[in-house]
Amino acid sequence: MARLIIDKETCTGCESCIPACPFGALSMKEGIAVVDEKCTFCGACVDVCPVTAITLEKEEKAVTIDLTAYKDVWIFIEHESGKVSSVSFELLGEGRKLADAVGSKLCGMLFGDKEDVDKFTKETIAYGAEKVYVMESPLLKQYRTDSYAKAAVDLIRKYKPEIVLFGATTQGRDFAGTVATTIEAGLTADCTGLDIDPETKYLKQTRPAFGGNIMATILDYPNYRPQMSTVRPKVFAMPPRDDSRKGEVIHETLQMTEDQIRTKIVEFIKGAETVNLMDAEIIVSGGRGIGAPENFKVIRELANVLGAAVGASRAAVDSGWIPYEHQVGQTGRTVRPKIYIACGISGSIQHQAGMKTSDIIVAINKDAEAPIFKIATYGIVGDLFTAVPMLTQEFKKRLGR
Repeated sequence: MARLIIDKETCTGCESCIPACPFGALSMKEGIAVVDEKCTFCGACVDVCPVTAITLEKEEKAVTIDLTAYKDVWIFIEHESGKVSSVSFELLGEGRKLADAVGSKLCGMLFGDKEDVDKFTKETIAYGAEKVYVMESPLLKQYRTDSYAKAAVDLIRKYKPEIVLFGATTQGRDFAGTVATTIEAGLTADCTGLDIDPETKYLKQTRPAFGGNIMATILDYPNYRPQMSTVRPKVFAMPPRDDSRKGEVIHETLQMTEDQIRTKIVEFIKGAETVNLMDAEIIVSGGRGIGAPENFKVIRELANVLGAAVGASRAAVDSGWIPYEHQVGQTGRTVRPKIYIACGISGSIQHQAGMKTSDIIVAINKDAEAPIFKIATYGIVGDLFTAVPMLTQEFKKRLGR
């Protein structure tokens, strides 16, 4: 239990702490600050006291677990409409490296009805899983937070994985947060890098922080397990599929009934996605250098010739030149095309977080010192309104369009 302590000898009665308290828990009594039961121990008053008369003591709960009981790297196999999400296979590829680094096995965690489970189990093994922990039930055919969380928590508590990874998708973010809260484990969201610390063997989780201005590497508190992360799609490469692989399948029963689930799926209406950046093999993106919404015409013309998708930087989207669905970067989509052409994009760390794993990066910018050139495979220093139309015409000739 936390305690707020006010040193009567040090307090000068300046009243600086009173307006700083967002809960009105502080008042003055005989020239000395006093605190009442409304205090939530937020520490706001501690920061403003000019004479450091206020201190906040926190009593931490002692947690001791047997870390040796936790082993193996688990990947949540996400699926929807009869298809496994590609991020699950991407995580199996990266999970293989992590499992090798800690000397453990790579496992899948899969939920669904019998038809889906049989098909997806084979795919999970083909992409590298040595074991697949399966819960099969009609209640798990479609994702619902209560049923999936119950299944995952029961498996994790029984088999004690050391690391559990989820895709940073709409489903994965909701699911992982519920599981982490229930089992009282840490969770690092939207990771763009994973590694194993060579000395401690703890999971190092890298993600953009402070609006993407820096990359933070996070390690979980050592006395909590498993170590859990959500990882953005397209950050890691898809591993090779090998249908000759063999693996062990462990079946468990979901201890739950329909009346214990708080939600029901009445109807599923899939929105029409007009921009498919994540699966595009070629993307042509425009940034601040485009200058105006009508100037995206030159970007679209090149994209049409190449059969490419049209992307954009956050600056272009924030300016209202193009809809958010086109945004690439930390606050937009993470993409991994074969070719990424950046036109008038400076290449901030936020934008790089969403496209730097592209196979080939072509940068077109007037500023030779733009950060985008540091990661570009090919660079054109010049006016995009000259360079892009020239590329469009040349590709028309080469491709016969």
